Amino acid sequence: MARVLVIDDDATVAQVVVAYLERAGVVAEHAADGPAALAAATRDPPDAVVLDLMLPGIDGLEVCRRLRAARADLPVLMLTARGEEEDRVLGLQIGADDYVVKPFSPRELVLRVQSLLRRAGAAVVPAASAWTATEPVSPAARPAHAHEAPSALYDGDLRLDPAAHRVTRGGSELQLTVREFELLRWFLAHPGQVHDRESLMRGVWGWEYGDQSTVTVHVRRLREKVEADPSRPIRLVTVFGVGYRWDATPAPAGGGA
Repeated sequence: MARVLVIDDDATVAQVVVAYLERAGVVAEHAADGPAALAAATRDPPDAVVLDLMLPGIDGLEVCRRLRAARADLPVLMLTARGEEEDRVLGLQIGADDYVVKPFSPRELVLRVQSLLRRAGAAVVPAASAWTATEPVSPAARPAHAHEAPSALYDGDLRLDPAAHRVTRGGSELQLTVREFELLRWFLAHPGQVHDRESLMRGVWGWEYGDQSTVTVHVRRLREKVEADPSRPIRLVTVFGVGYRWDATPAPAGGGA
């Protein structure tokens, strides 16, 4: 079964989160501080992490850095207090995939975790429980039928393999987070089209509403990995006042089919 590590020093919050995750069919473990969380993640690697930013010992941002350094594709969902926008943006820049603002709905949190597990390809991902609403699933994230192997996507020296959940650039593997992978997959599947942040939030995140700065941060992070010069992007470009567009790399002159 999918395993989730819940990292929060508030015992009441942690108890509620663990209970709701277990009710949804997920194995959940609790760590109350940064050192305990890192030890637990090393001892028994989780499939996803729910991480509070305000932790004793080692703060949540540093925990996120270390978890991400050890495993680039580990899904991380942050818990933040209302008004901590600066920390939230910093957490996304460091590598968190998603966030929920306190006070939060435990049911919404479970849906967010389930979404991250599905996108990460966890071995066993529980279906939405009877007490949760059905979550919209984007075309980019929707799994293929068992008899259909999803096709790889290409652009110049970039290759995205959905089946292996692997991206290479010039033959070297890129370390992408779950959201970065899905965002790149979306753009490669829709070259030349302009997408505003609201449509990306619906299509990639599956959200009907939310903080659109999340999209901005993830686009910036993705550029750092797919562009030769992220300050002067030529693939993932900004259409000012509208949104973002993926400009496909022209085929070499005289190249074969």
